[in-house]
Amino acid sequence: MSKIKDAKIVIIGGGAVGCGTAYQLALAGETDILLIEKEPSVAAVTSAQAAGLVGQVRTSMERTQLAMWSVKTFSDLQKDTKTNPSWRQVGSLRVALNDARVEEFNRMKAIADRAGLETEYITPKVAEEKWPGMNFSMAKSILWCPTDGYLQPYDLTASYCSQSGRRGVQFSVNTAAEQIVMKDGRVTGVVTDKGTIRCETVINAAGAHAFHIAKLVGLELPIVPVRHEYFISVPCDGLTPELPVIRIPDLSLYIRTDVNALLLGGWEPNPLHTDPQKYALGGNPPGIEPDWDVLAKFAEDLIPQFPKASDLGILSVFKGWPTFTPDGRFIIGPTEKVKGFVMAGGCNA
Repeated sequence: MSKIKDAKIVIIGGGAVGCGTAYQLALAGETDILLIEKEPSVAAVTSAQAAGLVGQVRTSMERTQLAMWSVKTFSDLQKDTKTNPSWRQVGSLRVALNDARVEEFNRMKAIADRAGLETEYITPKVAEEKWPGMNFSMAKSILWCPTDGYLQPYDLTASYCSQSGRRGVQFSVNTAAEQIVMKDGRVTGVVTDKGTIRCETVINAAGAHAFHIAKLVGLELPIVPVRHEYFISVPCDGLTPELPVIRIPDLSLYIRTDVNALLLGGWEPNPLHTDPQKYALGGNPPGIEPDWDVLAKFAEDLIPQFPKASDLGILSVFKGWPTFTPDGRFIIGPTEKVKGFVMAGGCNA
């Protein structure tokens, strides 16, 4: 077995966040980068289970601008005919069912307007023209964003890797980080199960293990894995890949098509979560079995808006442990405590 190579920058974690970081650094001219992933391939854990929705209408200017920048990135990547993220810019419909949500939409639209993001309020009739078969009669407000859409997270990660590799980024799968080497308050290397990598910077993009990697340098960060599930139905007449994404926040539901089937997911009010201190860096979060009661509730709540949901069987269930922070904000950037250690954790939807 050949010795693992040193690098200026080591990224720990081969999900969409880690591979996206490698891509952006490569675009910025950094080429001495090594990304390590403990699984046999990139996007093997949480990223592969994601629904792939891309929404730009957010509650802060920073998150809106970040999402707009992401859409530009996905559009650029889509130009590659060989390896692209399967980006479909089908637009999105955000539906309010009560007055409080209408006020929230007004605030979000004001932010979108300031950011230069195209949005408009549309009537239920116009919404039904965009999504035939969906009942919008109960909507108090519908916000349309034509530049939103969805992609395939695994394809996105593969696209990042392809573009990064062409620019000199190296990848090492089946490689587990075990320790961070430090000297005089700064990072000098990463100990892995394949040997020690000398480096100047470590970027922690380890997903459900970001808590453990941070602990290696003495940081205890509030990064909590939270269960998330969605299902894809059996094929349904009238559904096509060109239909917009729908978000109904008052029901905590999101909908998109998957070819000619329905993809339906949601956020539980009291979701199952796990304490990262209860599993080790070398271990994994608990396994997840489909929670049929939760999935059935998603479908039940959607029936008034989409009556066909009552007749659709479930073809497949996707589930994972995306990580969240108490205030919902990402933990991104360097720490003053340890020079050369950079966080990219808690990056939820």
